[in-house]
Amino acid sequence: MKRLKLTLILLMGIGGYHAYAQAPLTLQEALKFALSNNHQLSRTKMEEEMGKFKTQEVRSQALPQVNASASYTDNLKLAKSLIPGTALGKPADSSVTITFGTQYSAGVGAELEQQIFNKSVFTGLKAAKAGEEYYSLQTQKSTEEVIYNVSQLYYQLLVTQEKITTINSNIEKLTQLVNTTQSQFDNGLAKKIDLDRIKVNLTNYKTQRTQLLNASATQTNNLKRVMGMPLQSSFTIPSASLKDIENKAAGVLQYDDMNLDNRTEFKLIQKQEQLQELQKKAYQAAYFPVLSAFGRYSYNGMSQQFLFAKDPANSTFWYGAASIGLSLRIPIFDGFGRRSKVSQANVALRQLNKQKEEIALGLNTEYENAKLQVRTNLSTIHTQKENVDLANEVYYSTQNNYKLGLANLTDLLNAETSLTDAQNSYNEALLQYKMAELDIIKSKGSLKDLLN
Repeated sequence: MKRLKLTLILLMGIGGYHAYAQAPLTLQEALKFALSNNHQLSRTKMEEEMGKFKTQEVRSQALPQVNASASYTDNLKLAKSLIPGTALGKPADSSVTITFGTQYSAGVGAELEQQIFNKSVFTGLKAAKAGEEYYSLQTQKSTEEVIYNVSQLYYQLLVTQEKITTINSNIEKLTQLVNTTQSQFDNGLAKKIDLDRIKVNLTNYKTQRTQLLNASATQTNNLKRVMGMPLQSSFTIPSASLKDIENKAAGVLQYDDMNLDNRTEFKLIQKQEQLQELQKKAYQAAYFPVLSAFGRYSYNGMSQQFLFAKDPANSTFWYGAASIGLSLRIPIFDGFGRRSKVSQANVALRQLNKQKEEIALGLNTEYENAKLQVRTNLSTIHTQKENVDLANEVYYSTQNNYKLGLANLTDLLNAETSLTDAQNSYNEALLQYKMAELDIIKSKGSLKDLLN
């Protein structure tokens, strides 16, 4: 049942993974899968989509605004007023009570308003478009982060698996040595202390293998999380990829100078600077008058009886009213509020400029450090490769001498330990090289090239 549920999930939500379950998962496949299923990237894409709707919201302020209204009123008690009696031919010292209005009234109307000149709205349109571009850059940055994180975890897992392969080989060799020494001990040709020392080393290797297997499982889960893959899924990584790293590291690497304009982080701070400049202009736009055109039309009815009664005696008077015009609002004094906002915007711009300088320095430093790490790791790889070859030669020579009785057990165990250390150091050097190379690619803004 669990397998059926997983199959349905894969088919419905993450189509294409079934192929990965049947074949080793390459880095390119892992990256493409992550870009389609990473949760953080999905949320960033939604923010980009929201940015487009925000642009439409701002744009709506420059379009005609049309509103309609309707009302029906029952004046339960009409207002009254006194007027001098002389107005109706009465004595001068008398007053007459007059009732105003009708008991029932109704009205329907519509109003149209169009901004003719509003500098704040026009500046807001530019800011909205720049904001849309900012969200797009955020998506690009999240995409690069996913590629970088998946690549890091992929290579870490690859090297961990290679370490497991190495230690499995060592365990196999020690197991054979235990069996041989056990047979010799049973025949009185070996000492018990020698047998025990080999068993201790074998147990230590098995413990290390358990630790590596746990590390591999943790790294696999972390890789699945970043890829957006269900934890119940499984995949394998081709061990041949490690050889590819070795071959590439053997070549001569040439790196051009980094171009800050290619870095998404730098583009983002530049876009923030542009948005802040537009915000400043929006504050300054509040000093300008606002001119609008309007048109209104209404249709009203009044009666002393219910307006919609069918009584023939019901007298309802209906009339229409219409008007068009211009509206001008001129800001004069707001207690220096606008001036304070402009000053705040100027400070924010200076802060962003300092932040941009800091980001530029940080990105250049990362690039130089990455180049330094690549050169250092290339030297380390070559040294460790020679060390592994030498350790192999020493181990097999010592093993032959041990079998011939020309070397003691201590020499053999020391040679075996040295070989293991050399192999692990070599694998670690390959990993560190790949991490540094990944930083180089990131510094050049070329992480998407890893998809090819």
